[in-house]
Amino acid sequence: MNSSNFSRRGLLRAFAATALTAAPLYANAAGVLRGAGDVRRVRMRNQRTSEQIDMIYWIEGHYIDESMAEINNFMRDWRQNEAIAYDRRNIDIIAATHRLMETDEPYLMLSGYRSPSTNAMLASRSRGVASNSYHVKGMAADLRLSTRSTSQMAAAAIATNAGGVGRYGRSNFVHMDSGPVRTWRR
Repeated sequence: MNSSNFSRRGLLRAFAATALTAAPLYANAAGVLRGAGDVRRVRMRNQRTSEQIDMIYWIEGHYIDESMAEINNFMRDWRQNEAIAYDRRNIDIIAATHRLMETDEPYLMLSGYRSPSTNAMLASRSRGVASNSYHVKGMAADLRLSTRSTSQMAAAAIATNAGGVGRYGRSNFVHMDSGPVRTWRR
């Protein structure tokens, strides 16, 4: 073997080219591998109803139907007592953000699902409520923690790179949704 054919730099270039070509496959594999033995948990208290949840809702790549039904009910529009199938991706964002902040304190949920009539009523009272809100689609939650600032919560939610994150400093909550990745402050 000629050492010039197998230089360290040449091998590194070949490895880098292979890694770049295979990156999408590795990204998908990581998602599948992450499910092996993975457990997802959500902990929240509803500000309006005082209900609490602390449950494992996903194990080894599978959502637990009974847990998801309980989460749907917990996230309901309390004004109308109306629930829908809440977007599982948003629960994943909420759980991942909570895990990143390394706290055992449950979230205080200010708003989850909103029926169209509730959202219209809130929009008529505040210019900060979008008429096409992700809350109406069951894809958003407004959350608070007493042990973390809105800046810390927003930074953790942004780190998930998985949806919309709105920081409402004066009202002391963070909006997390499973829509397009974007950020804002009010």
